[in-house]
Amino acid sequence: MKKYILFSLSALLLFNLPLSAQLKRLSQQQTFGSQPSLTQTLNPVSGWSDENHYIEYDLKTRSQQTVDIQTGAKAPYTPPVKSDVEVSIKDKDVYIQYGTAAPKRLSNNKEEAKNPTLSPDGKYVAFTRSNDLYAIEVATGKEIRYTSDATDVIYNGYASWVYFEEILGRPTKYKAFWWAPDSKHLAFMRFDDTKVPMFPIYGSTGQHGYTEKTRYPKAGDPNPEVKIGFVPAEGGAVVWADFNEKDDQYFGTPYWSFDSSNMMVQWVNRGQDNLKFYSVDPLTGKKKEVYDEKQSSWVDLDYSGRIEYLKDNKHYILKTDKSGWAHFYLYTLAGKLVNPITSGKWQVVSLLKVDEPHKILYFTARKEASTRTDLYRIDLNGKNLKRLTFGEYNHLVELSPSGKFFVTTYSNVSTPFKRALVDNTGKIIKELGDSKSADFNQYAFGKTEMITIPTDDGYNLPAVITYPTDFDPAKKYPIVFSMYGGPNAGRVTNTWKGTANQWWANEGLVQIEVDHRASGHFGKEGVALMHRNLGKWEMKDYMTAGRWLKAQPWAAPGKLLITGHSYGGYMTCMALTYGSDVFDYGYAGAPVTSWELYDSYYTERFMDSPSENPEGYKNGSVLTYTDRYKGLLRIMHGDMDDNVHMQNTIQLVNKLENENKHFELMIYPGGRHGWGGLKTPHDRSERIRFYYQNLLDKPAPAELLK
Repeated sequence: MKKYILFSLSALLLFNLPLSAQLKRLSQQQTFGSQPSLTQTLNPVSGWSDENHYIEYDLKTRSQQTVDIQTGAKAPYTPPVKSDVEVSIKDKDVYIQYGTAAPKRLSNNKEEAKNPTLSPDGKYVAFTRSNDLYAIEVATGKEIRYTSDATDVIYNGYASWVYFEEILGRPTKYKAFWWAPDSKHLAFMRFDDTKVPMFPIYGSTGQHGYTEKTRYPKAGDPNPEVKIGFVPAEGGAVVWADFNEKDDQYFGTPYWSFDSSNMMVQWVNRGQDNLKFYSVDPLTGKKKEVYDEKQSSWVDLDYSGRIEYLKDNKHYILKTDKSGWAHFYLYTLAGKLVNPITSGKWQVVSLLKVDEPHKILYFTARKEASTRTDLYRIDLNGKNLKRLTFGEYNHLVELSPSGKFFVTTYSNVSTPFKRALVDNTGKIIKELGDSKSADFNQYAFGKTEMITIPTDDGYNLPAVITYPTDFDPAKKYPIVFSMYGGPNAGRVTNTWKGTANQWWANEGLVQIEVDHRASGHFGKEGVALMHRNLGKWEMKDYMTAGRWLKAQPWAAPGKLLITGHSYGGYMTCMALTYGSDVFDYGYAGAPVTSWELYDSYYTERFMDSPSENPEGYKNGSVLTYTDRYKGLLRIMHGDMDDNVHMQNTIQLVNKLENENKHFELMIYPGGRHGWGGLKTPHDRSERIRFYYQNLLDKPAPAELLK
């Protein structure tokens, strides 16, 4: 029901006017631009300097400062210097710099050094050059060459592409070597890509263009052969860990023990349904199995915070979803289970601190609701679980060094970010900040709320929806449906969404984001449904959500658009083919269009190999359903995407053209899996044009396209 106010023009005349008519609307600059609107940004909190001072980043001065939890007094913060030594690469060579002294060049070679890494004792700098592993003794400048068999397909200490992308991670910059804590040994991975197919990526610049040749194993292809080696810091023979590199297998990021006596190596089979941890002796290479986990679907090789070693040097805490839900377990170093620490049909998120003297674990979890994160404490024996955060909010927590206090920045879809200081019993000590601006109540804006959409088989799909400003259920509104869709990669959270969606709310669009049953909200139990079935359950749930939206009295006929990037691009293309009876428009970025075109490690984890699961690959391919295509699909792709190759889009385009289907295509030259820089305004303007033309049936305002 609308609210009304009385406004007296004279003693004889009264007007009833909608309250929202008296409120201001957010401008273009307040939504798409940088002008403050509705809220003021809180300074980010990044940790604690000591038990009584937390650290925040002052956005105005662009500097860190400490805040006294008692008085609120602020002072400049200088991070403790871990080392006054810095190593870097300049003009292809390795340099070392002590404090403010001039940098000193350590190497002199025409070939570029990569990933220089100082040993913990500061005596050596390890790096790779031309795919071999080296170090320089800092005191003497002596160069030590650890390996000498590198080629264009053999890399020592430098990762093969699939390991860089999927296992070790892009932040490593291909680095695949690790110093022992005592600096006496260097561990590294050796990759042999001889049998891995080469995928060419064409660069169009210059008169003749050029080709990037990447060894990229697609689903079912041979993978790199990997060995794990150890070398003494001063040089010498390589000791190889006792694994057979000819086996079909993967190795995760290894971990040195505190005393450098062994390295824990994570191993998983090619089918990725059996994970093992091995303790490996760097002196002999002999391995000892300390953990073995099997799942009927798959086991994740490594994800954030899987293992936390305790300082007692006797135990570790393992995070695993083997029960169907992610939980913590206490193990001895020999691999014996002591006890589960957490349990139940809910998910832990991150381990923040182990208070070993008091045998207490502090962690975050999605227990109260799958769309919110809270802080908890529990005894290491699994008893006395207590929620420390409060209210129906999503909490971002920074715990003090001892765990006695924490700062939480909290919000939900109707409450802008606030901040509070809380103790480890859950008592709020004081409120520290509120991002709501003084003129918040002077604006009319589209209401955002959390909802669930029921499926016919018992799931309640979480969704967050933003209604148009001055929403009137008797009117008809176009709908933008955003999603990602990947396994265990849900995007729906009960947090303040800012104002970036308010321009479209002012223009009369309903905006909704929905997560499916395998997005993580229903634990590994839900995620595992995707095994051998990528595309099936996501589309079932997205089509259910689409039908629910179209059944609402306020839904404009023929005006349901779905959009996403990468896996979301795949889902968008599936929606306009397999699900075209539901969805009218699609805006897809960098889509996978058929799973045999994507990399081995990611794809086979969920789908097994094409030879093992031909029906699953066929049923999960956009190319299978192009005969159903209708509506209008816009596809965007970077022509040098080294993750989801443009080959995916080209094969879909080929089929659509052969079937005389109308669609739209936008190529971003030089673009990788995303594109920015000079392409950003064009990308943004094109989406604006598409929405105005196809959903709002009017030209886009010229000022938005600048």
